[in-house]
Amino acid sequence: MNNPTKVSGSRRRDHLNVSALDTRHNILAILESWSEIIVEELETVFPTRSVPHLARFLTVNLEWLAAQPPAADFADEVESLHAELLRTIDPEPGHLRALIRECVMDNCPGIISASPPGGGSAVRSSISCSSGHSWEMHEWLALRHLMNRQRKDAA
Repeated sequence: MNNPTKVSGSRRRDHLNVSALDTRHNILAILESWSEIIVEELETVFPTRSVPHLARFLTVNLEWLAAQPPAADFADEVESLHAELLRTIDPEPGHLRALIRECVMDNCPGIISASPPGGGSAVRSSISCSSGHSWEMHEWLALRHLMNRQRKDAA
């Protein structure tokens, strides 16, 4: 019988850290991009789309990648991801990165902002646009999907 130990107060489940989602998305996108280069050039199989698998794939092919002309770009991007991850894990007071995007609702001129009112670090359980559209925490992942689609449509 499994009896997991609960650490009281160790983790809140009623909020979503938007900076952490942005950082995770950026890490996955960069690792996928560099993995695609390796797959195309070495004609190998693309790894599973997860950070651990992509990181392992890049590590296995690091010697080849380091010998390529864009190796310095790869190193710069990994260093940038590392810095972004550290800022996300341990942000300096007043330096929390706020989500600020155009509203995803059709023809809405509003701006979505996930920064707490007054610029503090209060936990939010909803997010809204300046025109009044609002989403609860459990809807945020769907909202992120709509934002990504909106970015692709704009490109």
